[in-house]
Amino acid sequence: MDMNNVKLETHNYHLYYGEFRALYGVSVQVPANQITAIIGPSGCGKSSFLRTFNRMNDLIPGAHSEGEVYLDGEAVFSQDVVELRRRVGMVFQRPNPFPKSIYENVVYGSRVHGVRNKGQLSAIAERSLKAAALWDEVKDDLQKSALALSGGQQQRLCIARALAVEPEVILMDEPCSALDPIATLKIEDLMRELEKDYTIVIVTHNMQQAARVSDYTAFLMMREDRAGELVEFGSTPELFTKPQDQRTEDYITGRFG
Repeated sequence: MDMNNVKLETHNYHLYYGEFRALYGVSVQVPANQITAIIGPSGCGKSSFLRTFNRMNDLIPGAHSEGEVYLDGEAVFSQDVVELRRRVGMVFQRPNPFPKSIYENVVYGSRVHGVRNKGQLSAIAERSLKAAALWDEVKDDLQKSALALSGGQQQRLCIARALAVEPEVILMDEPCSALDPIATLKIEDLMRELEKDYTIVIVTHNMQQAARVSDYTAFLMMREDRAGELVEFGSTPELFTKPQDQRTEDYITGRFG
């Protein structure tokens, strides 16, 4: 991998919740403008690892870490956390729109960051909804409650809300697990479209999804002490067809997990 193309990086990263070690010595380089999937059995630390990149684990009492985490070569733990979370957006497992209008959901972050001009806010709403492939469905009804949208639309709205503040990275924590197959396909198509402009990291329990949408895949597994460790990282086609580690092959072929 071209070192100039590394967007996110961890070096010997350990994460603890109190005494419990959740992640063990994870070192990985996530390339820019690609989709990287994190796969592995339940409880192996996939979501904990994802939340490392925008310091969401900071919100958990007793959470602390060792090792290095970088965004564009800058240590994330020395950055202003509000600015970091603007640069590294997040989409959660279940759609979580605010109980406000579609419009207010999208421009919420921009308002927080001080944008007051109505024309500017309207432009941000349109740009973000178009980027999230939702504009044509809602443009005539922007004052409608976001809670009235379907599950798939709500998830695309949450993606639009993340895009509105112009992040560089989008973290997605099983973004399709609550959606039906048609809505899932729309999100997958959208991810492919977005990777031209953004670095995307997705946690998924669905290996077919990882194989379909990602360019790179990280396979995590639990050690005997229940800490998650990185078993293998590589281009998705290679990891799925020519895994370097027997444990990866066993997981992918369904022999365990």
